[in-house]
Amino acid sequence: IQFCTHTLGLSHTVNALRDISHCQTWARLTLCCFLFPLQGLTGARVKEILLRDGPNSLSPPVTTAEWVKFCKHLFGGFSTLLWIGAILCFFAYSIQAASEYEPVKDNLYLGIVLSAVVIITACFSYYQEAKSSKIMDSFKNMVPQQALVVRDGEKKCINAEEVVVGDLVEVKGGDRIPADLRIISAHGCKVDNSSLTGESEPQIRSPEFSNENPLETRNIAFFSTNCVEGTARGIVISTGDRTVMGRIATLASSLGSGQTPIAIEIEHFIHIITSVAMFLGVSSLIISLILGYGWLESVVYLIGIIVANVPEGLLATVTVCLTLTAKRMAKKNCLVKNLEAVETLGSTSTICSDKTGTLTQNRMTVAHMWFDNQIHEADTTEDQRGNSFDRSSATWAALSRIAGLCNRAVFLTDQNNVPILKRDVAGDASEAALLKCIELCCGSVAGIREKYPNVAEIPFNSTNKYQLSIHKNSTSGETKHLLVMKGAPERILDRCSTIVLQGKEQPLDDEMKDAFQNAYVELGGLGERVLGFCHFNLPDDQFPEGFAFDAEEVNFPTENLCFVGLMAMIDPPRAAVPDAVGKCRSAGIKVIMVTGDHPITAKAIAKGVGIISEGNETVEDIAIRLNVPVSDINPRDAKACVVHGGDLKDFTSEELDEILKNHTEIVFARTSPQQKLIIVEGCQRQGAIVAVTGDGVNDSPALKKADIGIAMGIMGSDVSKQAADMILLDDNFASIVTGVEEGRLIFDNLKKSIAYTLTSNVPEITPFLMFIIANIPLPLGTVTILCIDLGTDMVPAISLAYEHAESDIMKRQPRNPKKDKLVNERMISKGYGQIGIMQAAGGFFTYFVILAENGFLPIDLLGIRVRWDDKYNNDLEDSYGQQWTYEQRKIVEFTCHTAFFTSIVIVQWANLIICKTRRNSIVQQGMTNRILIFGLFEETALAAFLSYCPGTDMGLRMFPLK
Repeated sequence: IQFCTHTLGLSHTVNALRDISHCQTWARLTLCCFLFPLQGLTGARVKEILLRDGPNSLSPPVTTAEWVKFCKHLFGGFSTLLWIGAILCFFAYSIQAASEYEPVKDNLYLGIVLSAVVIITACFSYYQEAKSSKIMDSFKNMVPQQALVVRDGEKKCINAEEVVVGDLVEVKGGDRIPADLRIISAHGCKVDNSSLTGESEPQIRSPEFSNENPLETRNIAFFSTNCVEGTARGIVISTGDRTVMGRIATLASSLGSGQTPIAIEIEHFIHIITSVAMFLGVSSLIISLILGYGWLESVVYLIGIIVANVPEGLLATVTVCLTLTAKRMAKKNCLVKNLEAVETLGSTSTICSDKTGTLTQNRMTVAHMWFDNQIHEADTTEDQRGNSFDRSSATWAALSRIAGLCNRAVFLTDQNNVPILKRDVAGDASEAALLKCIELCCGSVAGIREKYPNVAEIPFNSTNKYQLSIHKNSTSGETKHLLVMKGAPERILDRCSTIVLQGKEQPLDDEMKDAFQNAYVELGGLGERVLGFCHFNLPDDQFPEGFAFDAEEVNFPTENLCFVGLMAMIDPPRAAVPDAVGKCRSAGIKVIMVTGDHPITAKAIAKGVGIISEGNETVEDIAIRLNVPVSDINPRDAKACVVHGGDLKDFTSEELDEILKNHTEIVFARTSPQQKLIIVEGCQRQGAIVAVTGDGVNDSPALKKADIGIAMGIMGSDVSKQAADMILLDDNFASIVTGVEEGRLIFDNLKKSIAYTLTSNVPEITPFLMFIIANIPLPLGTVTILCIDLGTDMVPAISLAYEHAESDIMKRQPRNPKKDKLVNERMISKGYGQIGIMQAAGGFFTYFVILAENGFLPIDLLGIRVRWDDKYNNDLEDSYGQQWTYEQRKIVEFTCHTAFFTSIVIVQWANLIICKTRRNSIVQQGMTNRILIFGLFEETALAAFLSYCPGTDMGLRMFPLK
């Protein structure tokens, strides 16, 4: 060791260590580390390695600066359109200011208002997302993690960030693994790898090399996984970003996310509005020039027409609608990090869901028991309202006693008021399931243990595959010592010569062994973890009271015991999931399970929740039914499919596409993080909008790549929450369906709001066109247009976000993003070509009536504009020869503006009712939207206020109607 240290130096030491495979022997590993197994690294070496490798922590993901986030809200999407409008207004005003002595300031005011709308809306949407970010920050665990290391021959408790490659680390039950470790010694050590591999069952760690795959082998413990029981020593082989967790986190952060569907729709809408505005603007420019207007005046008219097409209030309407939906979803346990993600979930056509904790309850639960030659079903529901089995049998009494005594799990203190199923347990997940089952069925397990004190114990190990304990027995009619054992069913049965039936001990014959085998196969086929239980009354003459039992040099019988029964455990589905999966299916959404768990367990849960529906078979099921090899079955004959990760890694993109296209019900099991990513990309190649759920670090790349990533709020890792767009605060798959419904609803309601808002564009544009083409006095002023777009139209447009779902919202197929657009030709033709024309006709009717009543007949208005707007012309004659001064004419003109404005408001009443439903009739939908009813009254009251309030004639140039 001294020779290697001086000859190779530290740099080669670290490089050699990084190349160490999990299959190397401990002796070689120790040699490459240049340490004595019991001494650890020296302080000087630690400093050198720490200086070279940096701290043992994951690099924080690249975050967007707050000012950049704000700028995205300020200049993205609709905001771009409004900024262009504002700039054009300022440009038009500058032309007018340069060419006129006293320019009209309407364009200046309009430019200022448009800028203010964009800035205020950007502040509002930025504030909403900042609130979600604060909630995200509260998820982070601020308590620094500690690690126990051996350095310079002494044990030291240090901050986990200070751990370096080559450190000798000790872990025990309850500790978090501080780095990737190569295990060199272990005693009953089990780790929870669920955040990395999706395995719901704790995995044994030992020095033995057991698998070529580093994720499957027993001699590697991974950074940030938890040690649930036992103790272990290991040598650090990777730290920080070089750990398996670190690599996955880096993979996730390197993936870019594309545009959200709503962002694409808004872009499409901007293109349509811009095209319409440019067409009308250029047309007006050409007509102006033909009619003899000068270039400067024609350009001002061009800008005016383009700006008139900009829906000033729509940005605020869309932002408020998305915010209201985000708040509704938060109340239903869906926290949206990005407002645009609200609608994305509604567009989802495929959900790739993790199993553990999302579809299931994330707690091992006793599901079945086999005793008295009969399988009994236990209650696995979350609220314990399911069926109960017969507990009167004496065999059940014996079985429950073994399950309670041969069990090291205990409830944590101060939980007497907590429901049994929700209590925290110190111990293995399977033993915790047994503990809760016996506590529910038989009362206090602690009381049972007090009655039968433990005098000897052999812990479970991978060689024997059983756990044994001996207890003092005070039960009358039984011997003074009771031996109880549990473990792998076949190992337990091999150690038994008798079996308990109906409370009586009988010989274990071949018939009972066959019955046991059938039950074992049946329960195992359900994806459940099965344990066998047996006991033995130790004879008093050989084992008197006070006998010294030796668990090391076994001095008591472990053969010819009495078999009692089986207990099978599973992480059961959540109660609401089957109904949620059914709703997804009726909504045309394909649900795919993607898990790191075993295929049999994954298939069982998939059938339990309806991902594989009743009657649908996989190729394996068909082969068993027809009693033929699987290779003889045409894969297309099976609607359902279970794909093993080992097979998936050999698939080409075309083969994966074939599976995704030809199978409606798919389960991917034993998948790696990279494979989850490949599955998501495969679904996206099919044209699907993909939602991915996950809670572990292993899910983060797929969460980032998906159109919408959904992380778990309770069990989710920080990395997965950072990568996701939405967080389920209750970790329940059923909440996703609620989110889908809300997402579809907001898309429908946004279409309604946009249709309602765009309709008033026509009566706002046509007065300006008539002003240019027919040369008549301006029927509707710029300020009045702002009163409509940012005043009377706002509350009614927003009220449509509160509209209830139409009856078929979750019974129709997901929208096709290529065909079903937010704004399409039909909406434009209806808004501009039908309702808009009616509104304009109503406005011009009031305009001509008021001017006619004041002496200006419609035929005499044509060509009058230049003389009408001449400030120095104070003797303009009307149709009856009356003379009008400039001020008198302007009072009549502004009264016409008010009348035109009022007629638009009145026609918008009907338009609001028209836009209220897209498919149902108004009778079917009803008038239950109170906000909409309030909106009708509010816009009427506001119109009356603007028309009659003293001072508006000076401030807004709106004169009262007589």
